[in-house]
Amino acid sequence: MPLQKLQFRPGLNREGTDYSNEGGWYDGDKVRFRSGFPEKIGGWTQVSNNQFNGVCRSLWVWLNADAGAGNTYIGLGTSNKYYIYSGGVYNDITPIVQTDTLTNPFTTNYGGNAYTVLVTDASYNPSAGDYVTFSGGSAVGGVTISGDYKVTSVVSATTYTITITSPATSATGGGTVTAAYEYPSGLDVYSIGTGWGAGPWSRGTWGSSYDAGIGEQLRLWSNDNFGADLVIAPRGGPIFYWQDSGGVGTRAQYLKNLANTTTLLTDATTFSSGSTSIAVTSANAPYVYPYSYITGSGIPAGTYVLSINNVTGAATINNTTTGASSGNYSFSYSGAFVPSQTYQVITSAIQEFVIAFGANSYVPGTPNSTFNPLLVRWSDQANAYQWVPEVTNQSGEFTLTNGSYIMGARATRQEILVWTDSAIYSMQYIGAPYVWGFQILMDNISIMSPNSMITINNVTYWMGKDRFYMYSGRVEVLPCALRQYIFDDINTDQAYQVFAGANEAFNEVWWYYVSKSSNGTAVDKYVIYNYLDRVWYYGTMGRTAWTQTGTQPYPIAADYNGRLLYHENGTDDNSTTATLPIYSYVQSSDFDIGDGHNFGFVWRILPDVNFNGSTTNQPSVTMTVKPRENSGTPYGTADSPQVQSSQNYTTLPQYTIQEFTGQVYTRLRGRQMAFRIESSGTGVAWQLGSPRIDIRPDGRR
Repeated sequence: MPLQKLQFRPGLNREGTDYSNEGGWYDGDKVRFRSGFPEKIGGWTQVSNNQFNGVCRSLWVWLNADAGAGNTYIGLGTSNKYYIYSGGVYNDITPIVQTDTLTNPFTTNYGGNAYTVLVTDASYNPSAGDYVTFSGGSAVGGVTISGDYKVTSVVSATTYTITITSPATSATGGGTVTAAYEYPSGLDVYSIGTGWGAGPWSRGTWGSSYDAGIGEQLRLWSNDNFGADLVIAPRGGPIFYWQDSGGVGTRAQYLKNLANTTTLLTDATTFSSGSTSIAVTSANAPYVYPYSYITGSGIPAGTYVLSINNVTGAATINNTTTGASSGNYSFSYSGAFVPSQTYQVITSAIQEFVIAFGANSYVPGTPNSTFNPLLVRWSDQANAYQWVPEVTNQSGEFTLTNGSYIMGARATRQEILVWTDSAIYSMQYIGAPYVWGFQILMDNISIMSPNSMITINNVTYWMGKDRFYMYSGRVEVLPCALRQYIFDDINTDQAYQVFAGANEAFNEVWWYYVSKSSNGTAVDKYVIYNYLDRVWYYGTMGRTAWTQTGTQPYPIAADYNGRLLYHENGTDDNSTTATLPIYSYVQSSDFDIGDGHNFGFVWRILPDVNFNGSTTNQPSVTMTVKPRENSGTPYGTADSPQVQSSQNYTTLPQYTIQEFTGQVYTRLRGRQMAFRIESSGTGVAWQLGSPRIDIRPDGRR
């Protein structure tokens, strides 16, 4: 009987049994399909030997063109910190919510543990897991406590403990210490909220407002930037603005000013540039004057703050004392009515708006109004500070009507796509007076998580709760040969951990998820859609965030060890200092002779494989033919011959032709069989072609 070519349909198919998918591939891990043929995926290396703190949930890469030739920054939002990565260093820009001056606050050797320190005299009450930075103190118990520390437990409203790395003798002291409390740490895993406006990875209970003392936020970056700076926000928390002008070590600041204590003057008081016609002497609280009350040439649009100190009679404008309560003043805007709560914030890069999805509405005199999970609210054009709607600016808001809450939004080339839990909207700039127009693209759809959507080549893909979707001008359901297999395996209790990533060099969309089979809460699997070949494949891998940009040579992912990794770089797992092999394989569905009327006897395999990209000397793969008697019975004894290169691949690219084992001899018998190729060595890259087997009929029993 002539040789039988083993050439299978590209992609993995798990919608039926392995025999019903005859002629296709059924199982695999860490392989992809290119031009219809399987190959091992690329390896990964560390972006930096340094590590970040917490579980990274979002990444954003941008170029600061103001710095001459340009500096590339990577923004990281983790469960504990905000970072800006630059020059091999993770710069901590986590906002400081309060700074205290403490006197002799440290008691070392607390509770008999030489590594635990009791901190007293605190007016701010952090939660366990939050971070505080101490500075300016003196030694206590033989140790100077200075730097960033994690709160290990809370003893009372004014007392908490931290852990130090050096043993200390029992003592109390520390002198005059400055304690800077960072924005509260969030959860490492998905946790359902308790009502309207809370939501997963959010804050508070039904109807509650943001409280900087509640450490329940899991930070999510906006995945967008504003000029050379970065607009960031935790899901369900306030908006921050990191200003690059201060350097990468600069802390992020609230994009608001005294929003919890301001009151709005309702009389038509008129100010001229550089002077005032009214003396305010009745309250300590700052008074906020909308732009319509400010007159004069050359005054920019904005919200202006004037604060009066009754005790001294001095006026404070933007925290700067300038003189008596009446006289000349230099006004500047501060953004007092920036939303104090939001699910997500992005920028419209072309129109230059900062947009909050899910926010508290603008109510004059009430900066912290009720949170609305369906409200879209935006700043003035090219002015991230101005959020007060007026006839002289383009600030505004709009409430969506379909759904219960906004899941997320993504800016595309011509529009902004907005997902609620049951619909998708198109948001387009139409200019004044309405500014933004909204159109429902499709109702009765679903979406798995806030990070499960990705736009590639102006086509947007996302994972729903039981299917995959795409939008290219119209919404379509993606046919998926792995639909049942993937959605039956997803741990829906950890659905919000699903995130999407692009690997454009290979025309791929990746979705990472937590599997039921893992019996845990860590992301451990992925599924890939190749949008060029329109095929699917899957595998196992633990990652927490992914991004790809033209400013970086490779896609970047975050792992559970506090490291950023360059993917498709090399052939091995270099996520640590040790080089580890990447085990990859792909296995076909069962095939037979005819319809399996006779047993088949295989005595020879003629491989067709190359090792382009390998870095080891004479790389190898194992090809296996697995026989069984009938569908449903276990596989019998398989022959697993090794196919090895006869060239020295350490001298790449000096080889001229592909040379490998020409043929391998086997001895196996079965009514139906499966073919498998795998590798487990370091430095190995392989691409399968069309191997052939020498098979002949061998009886019916």
